[in-house]
Amino acid sequence: MNKIFFKKSKKFIFIKDIYNICNYSENKFYNQKIFGVNNIYDAKVGDVTFFNDLKYENDIKISKASACIVNKKLAQYLNKNTIPIISQNPLLDFYKTVIIFYPDSSTDNERVINLKNKKQFLKKNISIGENSLIDKSASIGKDTNVGNNVIIKHNVHIGKNCKIGSNVIIENALLGDNIIIKSGTLIGQTGFGFSFEKKKRIKFPHIGRVIIENDVLIGSFCTIDRGSLTDTVIGEFTSIDNQVQIAHNVKIGNHCMIAAQAGIAGSTIIGNNVKIGGQTGISGHLSIGNNVKIGGKSGVIADIDDNQTVMGYPAKSIRDFLTNKK
Repeated sequence: MNKIFFKKSKKFIFIKDIYNICNYSENKFYNQKIFGVNNIYDAKVGDVTFFNDLKYENDIKISKASACIVNKKLAQYLNKNTIPIISQNPLLDFYKTVIIFYPDSSTDNERVINLKNKKQFLKKNISIGENSLIDKSASIGKDTNVGNNVIIKHNVHIGKNCKIGSNVIIENALLGDNIIIKSGTLIGQTGFGFSFEKKKRIKFPHIGRVIIENDVLIGSFCTIDRGSLTDTVIGEFTSIDNQVQIAHNVKIGNHCMIAAQAGIAGSTIIGNNVKIGGQTGISGHLSIGNNVKIGGKSGVIADIDDNQTVMGYPAKSIRDFLTNKK
């Protein structure tokens, strides 16, 4: 399903507009059009992206982006088809460019155009609790139960046979079938991304979505942020305990188990059948393999290969952890 939550305010901008954002003086490609913004992986011809970390060196070399905001030192890694736009702060200047296309994406839209005629829900055996607001553009599948004081915002899709607890807010999200979300959970808000310029905080835009696949269980008082550029994804049959924080762009595989008070920082990718103990913290931009087990209260600050069992801070193999405890 390709529902759109943020429509572009401009069909295109010129490269000279990005030069101005970056305070970059260059006469080449001045009037070339840029039609969109995207990450290195998904960028197409006509898009601008950014590059500020050698971890993504191989990706930028094959990126299809027409232009890339990059610092002087890293510009040498771009492929010949990508126009370098030199910046002292590529990430910040890129997000300023995103805001030109999507000016409302750095905040949460609190407006709900409430659906007043709810007879259609009765036909599909959908129950809606007291004081719940359902935007008229939202879609809900048959046999779904929605609790009290729930807010379901613009264009949200919820599949069939789902159970949504009370005091839940869902926005910028697409949910599959047979999903359980317990009370107090927030899904689809902006993530914790910002930078400072001249002592002023600049909030990063979030144009992505939250995708929750079939048969997922989410506990009470969890927060799942929408993606900044890509989607935040929870794979099917994954179970998430209470008070878990999942940041923007995180990808979680199928059949995972995440215990209470765990936190996963932005853009980390977690494989299938991963078990994460309570109060574990996982840093951003990491890759956690399949069938990994992470003990409670661990701090994960590096990638983990498939089939590993780790524990501690920094998280290490369970054998090393227990040896050091002796």
